Amino acid sequence: MMGAGTRVPSAETNAISFPQFHAIVENTCHKCHDATTAKGDLDLSPLKSQADYERDPRLLEKLVRFVRDREMPPPGKRPQPSEQDRQKFVDWGRFTLAHIDYSKFPKDPGRVTIHRLSRVEYNNTVRDLLSVTNQPADKFPADGGGGGGFDNNADTLFVPPILLEKYLEAAGEVLAAAPTNLFVERPGWLKTKSSAARKNIESFTARAFRRPVEKTELDALMGLFEQANQRGENFDLAVKHALKAVLVSPHFLFRIEKDRGVPEPYRLNDYELASRLSYFLWSSMPDAELFALAGKNQLHERATLETQVKRMLRDPKARALAENFAGQWLRVRELKTTVQPDPGRFQKFTPELREAMYAEAIEFFAAMIREDASLLTLLDADHTYLNEALAQHYGLTNLNITGAELRRVNLSDKNRGGVLGMGAVLTLTSYPQRTSPVLRGKWVLEELLGQPPPPPPPDAGGLPAEDAPKNGLTFRQRLEEHRKKPQCAGCHSRLDPLGFGLENFDAIGRWRTKIGNEPVDATGLMSSGEKFTGPAELKSLLLARKDDFARNVTERMLSYALGRGVEFHDMPSIATITDKLKSGGYRSSTLVTEIVKSYPFQFRRDTAADAQEKKP
Repeated sequence: MMGAGTRVPSAETNAISFPQFHAIVENTCHKCHDATTAKGDLDLSPLKSQADYERDPRLLEKLVRFVRDREMPPPGKRPQPSEQDRQKFVDWGRFTLAHIDYSKFPKDPGRVTIHRLSRVEYNNTVRDLLSVTNQPADKFPADGGGGGGFDNNADTLFVPPILLEKYLEAAGEVLAAAPTNLFVERPGWLKTKSSAARKNIESFTARAFRRPVEKTELDALMGLFEQANQRGENFDLAVKHALKAVLVSPHFLFRIEKDRGVPEPYRLNDYELASRLSYFLWSSMPDAELFALAGKNQLHERATLETQVKRMLRDPKARALAENFAGQWLRVRELKTTVQPDPGRFQKFTPELREAMYAEAIEFFAAMIREDASLLTLLDADHTYLNEALAQHYGLTNLNITGAELRRVNLSDKNRGGVLGMGAVLTLTSYPQRTSPVLRGKWVLEELLGQPPPPPPPDAGGLPAEDAPKNGLTFRQRLEEHRKKPQCAGCHSRLDPLGFGLENFDAIGRWRTKIGNEPVDATGLMSSGEKFTGPAELKSLLLARKDDFARNVTERMLSYALGRGVEFHDMPSIATITDKLKSGGYRSSTLVTEIVKSYPFQFRRDTAADAQEKKP
């Protein structure tokens, strides 16, 4: 995963010159990383100019990440940089990485580890392969989260021993549930059992393996059929012995892209491209049209790809992009798993309301994709999707919405539109008993702008669980006292103003004007000097930073599409896609299409190339 330090900062963060940056390096790093000591085999003393750092962006990216996350200097080591110097170091590194001329570097599409189907991908694939509705992967071990925060990251999709048992069990389960039209050929007067079986097995296996079947593979599967046939089993059951073997084969369970034994990057073949495309947009296998185009070697053609993206985004299966990309990027998935408001304090937070909050966020994103709307509607919109429970929760009783079904509604309240006014986001960024300006500010910086703050220092201390006034001080006043600590001030100056702008929303997203008996103070003052009050003005401030947002969503979606974290060598593609997105009016189809046409999406390199670190 490319560290957050490589995302483009806003323009004002390029606040120091190289000499100032280099002074921080000399004062805090050279004690352990010069020619004499070179701890960890790292000698920074030869790096004397900005050009020296630009020639090794991998190293600079690591330095930014280590300093940002307080891994370097290690806790307890002296000297430690001040919080201001730490932030200046990170800002300079981020800005420099974002403006390196990568055209001088060898093109590198990266390489995705052999990709096991995630639980969602497995369920969707057997659905489309066998026309079944059961979801056997729900009983599989949970998938991990990897680069970009997505559970489709190939590097974290391990195969624990228990999963092999689950695969066998699932194969039997879905075959038992499959309809009889699974078979494309039946034995008869002019068709022997063996020839009919071969036709069925070849057709099924080509779809399951997502490529043409090799003769040796088909012969081995036919052997399983013949053995069952000789034992006297009926035709359907004998064929299913071979199909079960297909469903536990690595060629079904993994999205395999074969190495070609060449040193240079190469274009994916059309079957591999079809799988990348379908698992990106549908979290499932290619359909008949994609297979047909791949068979004609036409899918990679630019016009064909653009047509297919448009078709696929209009398909109902594209809802998977909302559920699996947006659900993880915006973290609203957590609402269904780990988020738990205090049931004593928030008795109206029912399971039905929880589900409605989640559905609102997913439907909003799905509709944006379906209607090819601007991605900026995520920051601010004049509509949302509500049912009766959610409309009442938001205090919108005048809309007369009844029933559990979501429907699009126009909003006259400028505070509510966009993700910052959604109950799902507001609840997951709160603590069980109170709101958290810190968590909300962090969510805005990290998920929307791609500029996460470093983790808090070990001696940061904590804040009370309640937000009611105490000892004559409001919660905000107590947080401001906390911010006076030198080790806390740097981060909180970035986090708190954003979070305070959302204080009119309580811990489950209801509008409020008072906390206890004190009026809500929703004012914010950014370190750059911008002032605002309340959610509506905060959204205007974020829209003014739409370039940061555009680059962040590009990086996130590219990571999801590739199934790996993005690296420094992806930065030229990220910059190109972001420019196209901006010139295309920030339309969602532009982002998807440009990712699909990008170099890292269409090319790969062999595994062996990983051992040869490419440097300028």
